[in-house]
Amino acid sequence: MNEFAIRAEGIGKRYRVGERERYQALRDVITRAFTAPFRRSERRPTDYVWAIRDLSFNIAPGEVVGLVGRNGAGKTTLLKILSRVTRPTTGYAEVRGRIGSLLEVGTGFHPELTGRENVYLSGAILGMTKREIAQKFDAIVAFADVDRFLDTPLKHFSTGMQMRLAFAVAAHLEPEILLVDEVLAVGDLEFQKKCLGKMQEVSKSGRTIIFVSHQMNQIRRLCERVLWIDAGGIRAEGATGDVVAQYESAGLSTGAGAAGDDQCFLRWSICGQGNAVRDGLAEVTFHFHVRLREPIVQGHFGMAALGDSGAVLAGWGFDNLDIPAGGQEIILRVPVLPLRPGAYSLTCSLFDRGNNLTGGKLIEQWYALPPLIVDTRPLSHPQDRWAGILNVPGEISVRPE
Repeated sequence: MNEFAIRAEGIGKRYRVGERERYQALRDVITRAFTAPFRRSERRPTDYVWAIRDLSFNIAPGEVVGLVGRNGAGKTTLLKILSRVTRPTTGYAEVRGRIGSLLEVGTGFHPELTGRENVYLSGAILGMTKREIAQKFDAIVAFADVDRFLDTPLKHFSTGMQMRLAFAVAAHLEPEILLVDEVLAVGDLEFQKKCLGKMQEVSKSGRTIIFVSHQMNQIRRLCERVLWIDAGGIRAEGATGDVVAQYESAGLSTGAGAAGDDQCFLRWSICGQGNAVRDGLAEVTFHFHVRLREPIVQGHFGMAALGDSGAVLAGWGFDNLDIPAGGQEIILRVPVLPLRPGAYSLTCSLFDRGNNLTGGKLIEQWYALPPLIVDTRPLSHPQDRWAGILNVPGEISVRPE
């Protein structure tokens, strides 16, 4: 029995930076050969960049692993090495099993061939026999929803149609290892739902999946473990909730600095430790540390959790507060915080002698760092489109009238 499906040891990939030498005809080669003794060497210094460097990891058979990181971090380069599209400069990758890969839209397709011909071409590239492809052909076409255009050259397909056909081929031809780059980003919501459902089905059948996405809710829903690639190296590796929380927190905390001398809000935490909510259906305690030069008299404290668009998803406000000068801790208890898993911005405000509607003096409005991370299991609708902003469980039963 295999102990791993994929093993990487010290993988690195280096590219040369600079101008590419132009194509030379035979006469150019002959001319250069005759004039070489009379020319001075004009070698330019060579500059190199490492796309990834010294990556080592193991992926077990049947494991679903997410790959996260900023654009340019090295995720696609790693997948190209694993799928044998490119060779590593250093190290090696051992892959046990037939690979199906979706690295770029149209990879493995020929634009002059029809959709039908490209299904057979792509299947052959994946190592399938003609008979195996024929057995799966109808299911592939039905999933991709391109039956009307099967005999049309691929160059007339839209980008979305090409992507649907490519995913359908890779998923239905039963590879033992499926590598999926962020090609799903170009699909509509309905097709993304079909793709995620198919990958869940593939994973339950014991196949191995590496899934790259910038949509963290997709990563949470599908993956058991996550590798965070940053600047060509592995920054974090582990359980999905922990690594995704770190990644989201780092993304929203960019540029955060130490509190200045004039800053009122200093830091915050949940239950005195960290910035992550693990159980949104239990009491959550926010701790805000402030430093006040003057006491607050009949003041106001407000806090709100904001979504990606800046919309207020939850908020609390308290008036008639008296807070002594100096270092103080403001504690806000919330009985439940049933927000969907994800990263949220927190904004806090502190007023003296009233609030924003009664002429109070604004002491400070603070966008809290790090952000609030809700690291809970999805409890609502399995489709992101219908899940809303709340993460509330439900039960269903059926009985005779």
